[in-house]
Amino acid sequence: MKSVLCLSASAFILTACASTQAPNPAPDMAIAGPGNNPVCKVTSGKEIAGLFDRWNQSLQTLKPEAVAANYAPRSLLLPTVSNKPRFTNEERIDYFEHFLHNKPVGKIDQRWLWIGCNTAIDAGLYSFTFGTTGQVVHARYTFTYEWDGRDWLISSHHSSAMPEKTGEATSH
Repeated sequence: MKSVLCLSASAFILTACASTQAPNPAPDMAIAGPGNNPVCKVTSGKEIAGLFDRWNQSLQTLKPEAVAANYAPRSLLLPTVSNKPRFTNEERIDYFEHFLHNKPVGKIDQRWLWIGCNTAIDAGLYSFTFGTTGQVVHARYTFTYEWDGRDWLISSHHSSAMPEKTGEATSH
């Protein structure tokens, strides 16, 4: 069963962020309105949820550069099957060169969305089926996104395998 919880009050958020200056705007952000207040990108839960689909479709190309193109230049990738954090585009491409050998296809199992001014978070549970082996891996994820004035890009991506096997009793 797929469960989705979207936490967003777009009109409230847009009103609030239109009157509040961003705490530490990135020096290269070209999104500013009068008085140096940020101009918030109007978005929806559907658009933010679609960013995972865009990322997942880039996996299907089996081209690491296509996957890495979803990430902002100064983003962080904490991947599922590597202990090494990836800070640069070259490091992300290196990770995806190896990850894509397994022909992964992702699926959201449970999701929570938060939408702010030019930022969004998509977090929850997802699973990957690997085309080379048929193995299914269940993991937790968090994608944070930033609007760069042209596109939504991943600013951080954390993924970790589930610590407990499906169907096992938990200790909470």
